[in-house]
Amino acid sequence: MKKRIIEILCGIIIVVLVLFGYTKWKNKDNKDENLVKVKLSEVTHSAFYAPLYVSIENGYFKEEGIDLELILTSGADKVAAAVLSKDVNIGFAGPESAIYVYNGGEEDYLVTFAGLTKRDGQFILGKDGKDFDWNQLIGKEVLVGRKGGMPALNFLNALKNAGINPNEVNLNYSVEFAALSGSFISGVGDYVNLFEPNATKLEKEGYGNVVASIGEKSGSVPYTAFYVQKSYLEQNKELLEKFTKALEKGINYVKEHNEEEIANVISAQFPDSSLNDLKTIVKRYKDYDSWLPNCFISEEIYRNLEDIMMDADLINEYVPFDKLVQNISHE
Repeated sequence: MKKRIIEILCGIIIVVLVLFGYTKWKNKDNKDENLVKVKLSEVTHSAFYAPLYVSIENGYFKEEGIDLELILTSGADKVAAAVLSKDVNIGFAGPESAIYVYNGGEEDYLVTFAGLTKRDGQFILGKDGKDFDWNQLIGKEVLVGRKGGMPALNFLNALKNAGINPNEVNLNYSVEFAALSGSFISGVGDYVNLFEPNATKLEKEGYGNVVASIGEKSGSVPYTAFYVQKSYLEQNKELLEKFTKALEKGINYVKEHNEEEIANVISAQFPDSSLNDLKTIVKRYKDYDSWLPNCFISEEIYRNLEDIMMDADLINEYVPFDKLVQNISHE
């Protein structure tokens, strides 16, 4: 009789556990079903964007009801094209691409609603890292990426601030952004401009040394920002407010935590990078004050971008800030 009672009790416990597990799974399933799917096209995948990845890994987007899908789309021009074709909802790239679209006469043009980085995140990698001086670039071949893109524009501005005439440097615009590392490894160029983790990876593998920060020399601009089509912003402002709120939680986390804590959070985004490498990379970006204090883009730093574009003869006049930038975050 006692054995029978024990068997019944065990059966009841098993049934309760199964029901509990099913209920928990069902609630999670229902919760995920209630999330709004948002496709985000990112121009590159780099720890330079640590606050974004913190927001993803810490669940801040899901807290705001957003199921965020990251889609890597190398090149700001390609990111803009993905948004315009409605393949994605949000583009994450240099806002210069939105200026090109507007000046091209697109009726449903791209509107920037939030920023993340406030200076160039590239580092110059040279074959000799001893006692670097910017004048050493004179007469040398530098792989700078696509002409007219944010990386190339900021490099030109850094040269200007260093007192160097760009015509004295052999600027190689022919190598695609995604192929910069491979081309440099194969022997093309004396210097190459790279984002992290590529700069640290090549340095560790003995292909060169990080010699300078482009962002430190070039100054403050809305380097990487989030934009959508004008019609999408008008129809989804509440959703974009939630997106921005989640993103600012990530920005605040990065401000309030050290590089080790940040690296631990975003490590899942970079399975090919060691934790020590990530710590080094995050520290570099923190030391160079790479991120905006919030998502707000001021007209002042936007004008800095336009000044750089004018110097490069890419635009002839200032674009209408109030049309192309509609901050959802409040400074």
